[in-house]
Amino acid sequence: MDRPLQSLVLIKQVPDQSSKAGINPDGTIDRAKAKRMLNPFDRYALQAALTTKKRYGAEVTAITMGPPPAIEILYEAIAHGVDRTILLSDRRLAASDTLATAYALAKAIQWAVQGRGLDMVFCGLQTTDGDTAQVGPQIAERLGIPQITYCEQFHLEGSALDSYQVIAKRVIEGGAQRIATPLPVLLTITNSAERLAYKTLRGAQRVQQLQRDEQARSMVMQTVTLDDIGADPDRCGLKGSPTIVAATEKIGEIGGNCQVWQGKPVPQMVAELLQEIAVRSLHRVA
Repeated sequence: MDRPLQSLVLIKQVPDQSSKAGINPDGTIDRAKAKRMLNPFDRYALQAALTTKKRYGAEVTAITMGPPPAIEILYEAIAHGVDRTILLSDRRLAASDTLATAYALAKAIQWAVQGRGLDMVFCGLQTTDGDTAQVGPQIAERLGIPQITYCEQFHLEGSALDSYQVIAKRVIEGGAQRIATPLPVLLTITNSAERLAYKTLRGAQRVQQLQRDEQARSMVMQTVTLDDIGADPDRCGLKGSPTIVAATEKIGEIGGNCQVWQGKPVPQMVAELLQEIAVRSLHRVA
């Protein structure tokens, strides 16, 4: 097969964990009020995709779904060495749950690989704003390809693209699994995998050039809508999301006094603690 290995990495812009994000009346995050950052878990997926470029000469495409400001993390991905990027941006995607998000991203992937081929898709383990770890596996199901979740290490075996197999180490409770599967495959990368390397000088210069040159930017950075990728709007956004946020509550900090028992034999301290608990329980009842 006379084409390079195709690696796609899905990344997301999330509210900065150090900033305070508000909640909209419908229970969704008010992202406009929060500072933005690349999802920390996606940094490991990005590094995994870039590893395929370094080792196997892959062409790496980064895809994100979000409002126009999400282009910031695509520039960041290019600075790290990504070859091309796609921003799926459409107001009809607002308030998508994991089901609607996976559908839209799967359609974006299918659109992106036309004429190129689909080999490897990399996802972060989860996102800091959703924390579900559902989107990656759902995308694999929609694409009809194998998936390896909680992947910590991987390499390819084979002499040519059409004979490659992925050999992966998958982290499980109490140990690890060794899994092999042919391409194409989707991998969710655990945060115990290789950390994202620093941006390169060449990457930073490329970002500066793309920001100045609209024609060069259009060749490697594409912004698409649901109509462009052939997605059904009724299966996206709030309309296509069966998840319902019934109510939200703001959890504040709980303060109080702390009493420490020390300097006495353990049986004596335990007895004093139990006596204190009993006294406080009586006071509450009274």
